[in-house]
Amino acid sequence: MDKLKREFTTLTLVLIPVAIAINLAVGQLVIALKLPLYLDSIGTVLVAALVGPWSGAITGVLSSVIWTATGWFPQALAWAGVAAVIGIMAAAFKQGGWLDGPLKAGLSGLITGLVAAFLSAPIAAFVFGGVTGTGTDVLVAAFSGAFGLDILGANMAQGVVSDPIDKVVTFLVVWALLRSLPVRLQARFSSEE
Repeated sequence: MDKLKREFTTLTLVLIPVAIAINLAVGQLVIALKLPLYLDSIGTVLVAALVGPWSGAITGVLSSVIWTATGWFPQALAWAGVAAVIGIMAAAFKQGGWLDGPLKAGLSGLITGLVAAFLSAPIAAFVFGGVTGTGTDVLVAAFSGAFGLDILGANMAQGVVSDPIDKVVTFLVVWALLRSLPVRLQARFSSEE
């Protein structure tokens, strides 16, 4: 419980809304441009890397809740659990030293993207019939039409293609942000004693 209390400092409580704003702003831009990516977890991964797994998970979940509540992307709430997993995985990779270089950060994103794809595909397929209103719908339609895949198969194929790319980009952006932050500032976010 003490570690949890240390993770949620005043500085963390200020960072989380900023990270949520990053998630929503970039995510909305990607949706508006109909890109076959998401890029809606940059803030989640950043908080997880700076602070820890619980803060990262909370940032992901709150982003989904707020995105749904605003009506900007009402479907977002369905993926709140996936957003939490992304935050937890990002913190684990950071604690393991995997966000210290671009190659490991990219590999962390690749692994996280594959996990996210396997968790997200059934949600897209069974809750939304495979159509989520994002740029990835084009890929779902292509996999369904060109390869005759059912809705789950088409969503899984789409996820295996776009989610790893999305998370590699996300983790590399966060790696670059971490490199640009002064070490003293990063240390202020650390939940370690």
